[in-house]
Amino acid sequence: MLEFVSVSKAKELLKSLDLFQKTEQSPLGKSLGKYTSSPIISPMNVPSFDNSGMDGYAFSFADSGESRTVVDVIQAGSATDFQLKAGEAARIFTGAPVPKGADTVIQQEWVTIVGDKVFFEQERVTKGMNVREAGAQCQVGEVVLPSHSLVTPGTIGLLASLGIQELEVFVSPKVGIILTGDEIIEIGNPLASGQIYNANGPALRAYLQLLGIENIQIFKVKDEATEVTRVIGEALERVDLLLLTGGISVGDFDFVKPSLLENGVEQIFYKVKQRPGKPLFVGRKKEKIVFALPGNPASVLSCFVQYVKPLIQEWNGKSNSWNAPTYYPISKDFKKNAPLTFFLKAKLESGKAEILPGQESFNLLPFGVADGLVEIPEDLSHVEEGSLVAYYSWI
Repeated sequence: MLEFVSVSKAKELLKSLDLFQKTEQSPLGKSLGKYTSSPIISPMNVPSFDNSGMDGYAFSFADSGESRTVVDVIQAGSATDFQLKAGEAARIFTGAPVPKGADTVIQQEWVTIVGDKVFFEQERVTKGMNVREAGAQCQVGEVVLPSHSLVTPGTIGLLASLGIQELEVFVSPKVGIILTGDEIIEIGNPLASGQIYNANGPALRAYLQLLGIENIQIFKVKDEATEVTRVIGEALERVDLLLLTGGISVGDFDFVKPSLLENGVEQIFYKVKQRPGKPLFVGRKKEKIVFALPGNPASVLSCFVQYVKPLIQEWNGKSNSWNAPTYYPISKDFKKNAPLTFFLKAKLESGKAEILPGQESFNLLPFGVADGLVEIPEDLSHVEEGSLVAYYSWI
């Protein structure tokens, strides 16, 4: 039961978690954005027959002479059941099957036609030119896509060309969001004194959707200990991954941590040496994973990017979801006076990381233009202009 862990230790603990991943057979047309859970094996040779890569004329390279007699026309989709004889050629179009007795196609731009004869310069021809041999792309039994591959539009095109109608993919976790705070109300309602609009819920939902999460359940709970305990128990019955916002500090109305423990959630760590988002709780109950995030919007989104996002990507089947960040020179000097890791809203401008104004944990204004976070390690108090800093993109 760890408290006040470093950022690196927090990530190390999350990386070591065994996730209870599930798989399913998914129709090809509904697999976009998912990750393959097993290798995809080609059920056929592609191409399945020798075919022409050009509009031109097919013939046998072994024939001598610089002319051939054109005896047939072969279009794409045609079936060929004849064999060319010595001195013969077939007019052929791109994708059409190369007839028996032919092994070379010369493009139409290189020939001259006189009657039923086609003439060309022999020295320009090489054996097998412009012929796509059967199995040149892939062969039966060959792995065409490894496991943990993202299904893109290109992937779908590839698999469709192989006649594959469905594939095995990882199933995204069911995610629940519990919003705490009596002061939170939904947009569309007038604000009374002391109230604020719900920003965390829509922001988390949007980010989850961006990560391919379709099954999202939202719970709103009053700041009452028994209600918090009840709603947490209800949510844990329904979801695989539970996110909570607010109520995780040590105030008189912060009931989340004791309520989680009462529901049998085992603490993995609580509080991280970082700003924003120090009072972050992570725990698990059997196969369920729980993140109790601070209530301030900047803390919620910063913690999500650093910890929740890579864990969800791993759950979804992405390899190396905990990869190292990219590095950019910082655009101006930056100083900090606390021995904490800072995560700062930033924007890439002309190849440099620009730290945006408004870094307070309540301030959402920089999120309107930020495209990522810059990390300043806890042991650094001053970063000079031009120094390389770690940068984490939102996406």
